Amino acid sequence: MITTRRIPVGTPDDGPYALAVDAAGDVWATLVYSGRLVRVRGDGGGVAETVDLGAPESRPSRMAVTADGSLWCTRTGDHRVERLLPCSDPAGAGRSRHSVVVDGAGPYDVTVGPDGAVWFTAIAAESVGRIDPDTEEVSLFPLPRPGMPAMITTGPDGALWCTLNSAGALARVAVGGAVSVHELPDPGCGPVGITARPDGLWFVEILAGRAGRLDPAGGVVEFDLPDRDGKPHAVVATDDGCLLTLWGGSALVGLAPDGSATPHDVLAPGDHPHGLLVRGGEVWVALDSGDLAVLSI
Repeated sequence: MITTRRIPVGTPDDGPYALAVDAAGDVWATLVYSGRLVRVRGDGGGVAETVDLGAPESRPSRMAVTADGSLWCTRTGDHRVERLLPCSDPAGAGRSRHSVVVDGAGPYDVTVGPDGAVWFTAIAAESVGRIDPDTEEVSLFPLPRPGMPAMITTGPDGALWCTLNSAGALARVAVGGAVSVHELPDPGCGPVGITARPDGLWFVEILAGRAGRLDPAGGVVEFDLPDRDGKPHAVVATDDGCLLTLWGGSALVGLAPDGSATPHDVLAPGDHPHGLLVRGGEVWVALDSGDLAVLSI
């Protein structure tokens, strides 16, 4: 039995996109079309704080939280990574924030690496970047060839891995900066979301309607989804497999480790889900329609 509740955080013109949970357990969402972030109380009680970046064209995309409690958010539209420092005020009054400029890089996804640094994909620079959280020094590691780096995560091997959307491949970036490319069977599959489990890296192919797994030995297995036209976008690891969003199909799909799929048709036709977050026994979903959906599965 799946129960769902919805928390309004904007309108379709705002475009709730990605989610992150902070050290206090509150959930943040990016509003990619309006240049804002919102913080929702962890109990689902509603919006507690709105941060206007003052730049509607900034396209705040993805977020990560470092060990000091800072929230880092990529600004794909104006080539910055925003850093929001922790704030003790319940409404966020007086919160300090500033931007780290990454000229012309087009930062998109972001994660905290095994070294504690902030790692991000740089779409416009065809690179993967690293920000030292202490000095805020930026380093870029170019890809061996163009590929439109999309989402990024830490793999079971302790390296950073990202999808290469236009190349039909995955890139591995060692903490020291060495980059290698691992081709997928279908060069036109358009991989986007990626997540790590002990059995390997799971990814979704938005142009092929498939999910796949790269195992620790380097083998790739792909699974056709029930809705091949559903445009899978994001994927997150769960205790018993993975959960992914179908942006085009306005649905969620659960995947078991053997690839068997369980559709969850709990969203409205125009919701167009993007980001996912597993928080305790709940799954939070950012919906293009303007809400966050909170599911108990």
